[in-house]
Amino acid sequence: MPIKTNKKSVFYVLIFLFSCVTYAQIQDENKGKTPILQVFSLLEKQYDVQFNYAQDVISDIKTQKPPSNLSLKAALSFLETQTGLNYILMNKKFILVQAKQSILICGYLKDSNTKEPIENATVQSLDNNVVTDTSGYFKIEVKNQFSRVAIRHLGYGTVIRFVDQFALQECKTVFLNPNLQTLNEVVVSNFLVKGVNKVSDGSFDINFSDFDILPGLVDADVLQSIQAFPGIMSINETVSNINIRGGTNDQNLMLWDGIKMYQSGHFFGLISIYNPQITEQVSLTKNGTHAALTDGVSGTIAMKSNTEINPELKANFGLSLIDANAFGDIPLGKKSSIQVAARKSISDLIKTPTYNEFFDRISQDSEVEESGAISHSNKEFNFHDASLRWLYHLSEKDKLRVNFIYVRNELKFNENAQINNVLQSRESKLTQNSIAGAVNYSRQWSKSFSTNLNIYETDYQLKSTNANIIDSQRYLQKNNVSETSVKLTVNKKLSPKLNLTAGYHYVETEVTNLDDVDTPIYRLLISEVLRTYGGFSQIHYRLNNKTNIQFGLRYDYLEKFEKSIFEPRFNFNHRFLKHFSVQLLGELKHQSMSQVINFQNDFLGVEKRRWQLSNNQDVPVVQSQQVSLGLNYDRKGVLISAEGYYKEVDGITSQSQGFQNQYEFVKSNGHYKVYGVDVLTRKQFNNFNIWLSYSYMDNTYTFPSLEPSDFPSNYNITHATTLGTVYNYKDFSFSAGFNWHSGKPISTPIQNTPQESAVVFGDTNNTSLKDYLRVDVSGVYDFKLHRKARGKVGFSVWNLFNKSNELNRFYRVSNNQVSESTQQSLGITPNIFVRAYF
Repeated sequence: MPIKTNKKSVFYVLIFLFSCVTYAQIQDENKGKTPILQVFSLLEKQYDVQFNYAQDVISDIKTQKPPSNLSLKAALSFLETQTGLNYILMNKKFILVQAKQSILICGYLKDSNTKEPIENATVQSLDNNVVTDTSGYFKIEVKNQFSRVAIRHLGYGTVIRFVDQFALQECKTVFLNPNLQTLNEVVVSNFLVKGVNKVSDGSFDINFSDFDILPGLVDADVLQSIQAFPGIMSINETVSNINIRGGTNDQNLMLWDGIKMYQSGHFFGLISIYNPQITEQVSLTKNGTHAALTDGVSGTIAMKSNTEINPELKANFGLSLIDANAFGDIPLGKKSSIQVAARKSISDLIKTPTYNEFFDRISQDSEVEESGAISHSNKEFNFHDASLRWLYHLSEKDKLRVNFIYVRNELKFNENAQINNVLQSRESKLTQNSIAGAVNYSRQWSKSFSTNLNIYETDYQLKSTNANIIDSQRYLQKNNVSETSVKLTVNKKLSPKLNLTAGYHYVETEVTNLDDVDTPIYRLLISEVLRTYGGFSQIHYRLNNKTNIQFGLRYDYLEKFEKSIFEPRFNFNHRFLKHFSVQLLGELKHQSMSQVINFQNDFLGVEKRRWQLSNNQDVPVVQSQQVSLGLNYDRKGVLISAEGYYKEVDGITSQSQGFQNQYEFVKSNGHYKVYGVDVLTRKQFNNFNIWLSYSYMDNTYTFPSLEPSDFPSNYNITHATTLGTVYNYKDFSFSAGFNWHSGKPISTPIQNTPQESAVVFGDTNNTSLKDYLRVDVSGVYDFKLHRKARGKVGFSVWNLFNKSNELNRFYRVSNNQVSESTQQSLGITPNIFVRAYF
């Protein structure tokens, strides 16, 4: 019980600190400011004028005094910037003071290549939206100069701008860049919260430049954010184990600016490796994947950085109880800009309560935990990452993009023991890192024809050195993945309603696994290579702004197995009765990589999964087929969305499913079938947004060589519900969420004594853990630091009520008795952050 008391105390201290920071900022903002009535009195004497105002308009307003050498007009302009009020000079004597109800901005949209006007583009603010006319003209009212405006049009890249980036005194031209691959229109905007849209191909787009907060997150963590969608969760709370409709994490395709990534989490899965400052947009696809993409039989998570050249220097710096980070968007002339982002854990300087909670979580049931006569010392964990994106427009038609990302996790500790009355110590260490780079070249040959060439190299390594001090043994393990990809994509706009995409894709993947023991000497090194040649084509037909039909076909040839795979993809979306839309999706997919667990203590038992290539025998190529049917109703802030689906995945191995029962050391091949329904309802008020999601799933394994052959999947979470809300008031946002799901299936013993040193289990996955329940909250305050700078402070609390949730339970033989081990969820985990934008 004292542990809970300490954690609650930490939480209250952190909330107090957050309040102090906020109060201090407000005090700092008011420093050197004068009540506006006193300023009016000074100006009336200086310029011989009179201010007319309503008392409630100027109540409690303080401002800096205008410099005395300004003209009257300049002084009024100064006050307008400082106070946000309108100052109207009625004649040479009287000045009318009014509250600004809104700001009116306008502009003309044009194609960046042809310079032709863009008609019927959507220009949207938080509270208003308009459509451009035949000349590309738009005019829209927004709340204030800090509002964001999103400009979208079918076939063009989306542009997000702050109001102060528009010329307020005249209507200037805004250029949109053609994107022939983007023919999908928004079906439901603000699907969950602001910045989240459902598009016509069935995928979900998250735009972090216009994103609201979510419960329990201090920042826009990419892989935590997508778990807010129905049908997506992590069965053990980690971003490295995201389950899309009952699939395992290795069945998800992770792309960062077109680069396939084999690592997803820092802290071995507790936070995302993808820096949200440089990752502007995320696309989530559960079904109906575009034919240009392969792998990921359960789903695709595609992350993108900004594709626009920024004309002005932008930077931000942030600090939380976990890490410090920085981001810069640097213009390199009119044709080029570079974005850089870096993040580093602060555990080298201070081990915060949040860090300690994370460290305890990853240490459970691993070699990091102390046991018996062995003690551990000098426990250290740190992580860092760096990302880069460089854009260069060689001409109006030619664009070049270069990407780079580097990620590293490192855990080390000393194992100590008294041996022959002498204290001895040896270091154990675990590292996990990724490094990847890509070059992307696109050319707009004409208004209707473009090409894109993408080349990447990605490398992943998991390495551990386990020092067994009692047996004087060193056990070295490595898992390496190296992949090279070349993809050429051609886009042809056959007509205003018809678009064709086709291309060629070559992938070479090498996987190396090493097990090396020094006493007794044992070394096993296995390296495998698989080359895949692929071709794809997809046609998109859009009819009467109501119907979108996409049909794609992908062909892959796996050279090593001399195996040909054809995969059709289908997508149908239709709007009807003004507020309804229906969607039918279907796909066949395959993947030749999976993650397996040989032993639960591999890689110190912290990250025990290793990547393995298919051999088309005992490790087959994984293939899936999926179909889904959805219905949406969206009117006046009310959204009701429901989607039923059926998915079958064949070629899985028992080693890839994380068994910790009678099948832990059994090698068997099989498949699983899952059917379910995802439902979401959402209601938007003026400053209030609330949503409720529910998922039902029936997920069943079939392993013909096991007895019984059919039993519930380890990832069969039958019921899951999330209730969330976001409230925005002026510059403050608050979010709270309730998460509940039924327990994970487990196998339990039928007796307390083992037979032949093994646990005797009953029926496989015959029972379930207790239901999971968690409440999260978060808050953010956005404030002005300077005319060209702003700040943000925030807090979050994961598992607010410190609910003890079981994530897993398994059984082992100890002293000729069956012992039970339980893996617990994160306890109450507070976090705070500060960020400055320039």
